[in-house]
Amino acid sequence: MNSLRVSRIIITLLMGVAGIMFVMPFLWMLSASFKPELDVMAYPINWIPTTWNAVQNYTEVWAGALPFSLYYWNTIKVTLLTTVFSLIISAMAAYGFSKISFKGRDALFILILATFMIPSQAILVPQFIMYRWLGLFDSHAGLVLLGASGVIGTFLLRQFFMSIHNEIIESARMDGANHWTIFVRITLPLVQSALATVIILRFIWTWNDYQNPLIFLRSDHLFTLQLGMTKFSDVNGEFYSLMMAGAVSAILPLLIIFIIGQKHVIEGVASGSVKG
Repeated sequence: MNSLRVSRIIITLLMGVAGIMFVMPFLWMLSASFKPELDVMAYPINWIPTTWNAVQNYTEVWAGALPFSLYYWNTIKVTLLTTVFSLIISAMAAYGFSKISFKGRDALFILILATFMIPSQAILVPQFIMYRWLGLFDSHAGLVLLGASGVIGTFLLRQFFMSIHNEIIESARMDGANHWTIFVRITLPLVQSALATVIILRFIWTWNDYQNPLIFLRSDHLFTLQLGMTKFSDVNGEFYSLMMAGAVSAILPLLIIFIIGQKHVIEGVASGSVKG
């Protein structure tokens, strides 16, 4: 018993040290965003700034020469729309592959799941040609459609839908409910943790996406935050305090979303790996 307790203490200490090491770069970035430029590279590091320059740094980021607020708004719009459409498509596909019987259902699901093994870079050229032909190139609608379907979201939700007993579905069918009613009123409330997980993961992935905006956007007024940060670094790359202020502003929504929903993410991923 004592050896087990000692091992747990050691593991806890090691995990605590690892956690501190992982969070230190973010703490330095946050501290640097509040400092004057001359204090950023001071050694030893002053984690708490002796001179605060936060107002000037963040004002320069948000009201400077580059339209940082426009890039921010573009990212919010694209991320929210992509998350909503991805959730709807993934949930409907997951319900169909788990609760509706049709010929070749399992084979079709395996085929769709196999597409996840194809690197996104391998299909960039066909996507680019198709988007130019459809008139979706250089538009936010094109970016939203690129991320609207998610294999991982469909797979995760399908595992949860399969855990719902078929007797519940059959009882609703006997009462005259169609599949749409069963899907909206019965099954969705039972998989709320999985829905929250898909929402958070899709939000984070889309917010951080750099490749698709880089390839499919050309107009400056359509740029997302990732492309905006690249332009910002080109202009202010020698000013680390401004770069850190921009980086903190860029990741702040992700931190808020993950802190609020981390419980759902952990529960959803852990449960989805064993269900079905």
